[in-house]
Amino acid sequence: MPQVTADMSITLDGYGSGRGQTAEHPFGDLDHNRLHAWQLEHREQNADEANAIVAAGAYVMGRNMFGPDRGEWDLDWTGWWGPDPVYHAPVFVLCHRPRRSVEMEGGTTFHFVTDGIEAALERARDAARDSNVSIAGGPSTLNQYLAAGLVDELRLHVAPFVTGGGERVFDGVGDVELTPVSSRTTPQVTHLVYRRGSV
Repeated sequence: MPQVTADMSITLDGYGSGRGQTAEHPFGDLDHNRLHAWQLEHREQNADEANAIVAAGAYVMGRNMFGPDRGEWDLDWTGWWGPDPVYHAPVFVLCHRPRRSVEMEGGTTFHFVTDGIEAALERARDAARDSNVSIAGGPSTLNQYLAAGLVDELRLHVAPFVTGGGERVFDGVGDVELTPVSSRTTPQVTHLVYRRGSV
């Protein structure tokens, strides 16, 4: 049966994004290269985990993950990923203002959902058919899905440094039961996998 999964790279103190996001700095003041070195410079050592992130049939992300603009849409903005985003599948962007879908190269289409996390997940499940749906982030979006008990498998990729501020995974989530499934460590990261529920 298809699952709802989530992958998030975080620091040792749990932050997945920093403060002060701009078009030039999608993670704000958090060092993106350091956080994602395991995917970028050392992908070969972490290939299974990196490939799993883009193996879903559809994705859900928050507006802040899609772009830096707030308020009215900058209709020229189509994401940080260039003309051929990595997803190659439908992506449902949580937002408060409507926007027409944006079709990109490689099979990625961004759809903008204004009626909440459940509606976005339902649309993503329909689009994914027999494949998993991935909650792509950022941290506040992941936290909403965790708090609602809608994530079946959580994969945290813990980079070995502390940042001290930003958006943290699990903030405001409440009492969520997660069962450890596996862990694997490389010099750049510790991969932790949890399943929803207790043992």
